[in-house]
Amino acid sequence: MTNIYNTIGEEKILKIARLFYKGIEEDELLRAMYPKNLAPAEERFALFLVQVFGGPTTYSDQRGHPRLRMRHFPYAVDMKAREHWMKHITDAMAQIELTDEVRTHMMTYFERASVHMMNR
Repeated sequence: MTNIYNTIGEEKILKIARLFYKGIEEDELLRAMYPKNLAPAEERFALFLVQVFGGPTTYSDQRGHPRLRMRHFPYAVDMKAREHWMKHITDAMAQIELTDEVRTHMMTYFERASVHMMNR
């Protein structure tokens, strides 16, 4: 797979983050894990996605190594939370025009990452 960032561009990755957080905003289970103001979390997620899919390393430059499990450990990320998270990322991805190859590659990453994040 070629570099996703170069293939789809930053705007589509940022839009995925925006759409994902619209879902989080309305999800009672996941919303409780976030601070009142979702904007900073959305911005960090967008920067992370840009980096993970081959774009600039702004996320790491600002925050250091992602250390995702450590950053999420205070929250009960169980199978139910993972399912809710996957629903919102799947819904966000469905609203973006992507090739099947890109969609598959991104969803494979999200599937693996969401399992890795489970801590309960």
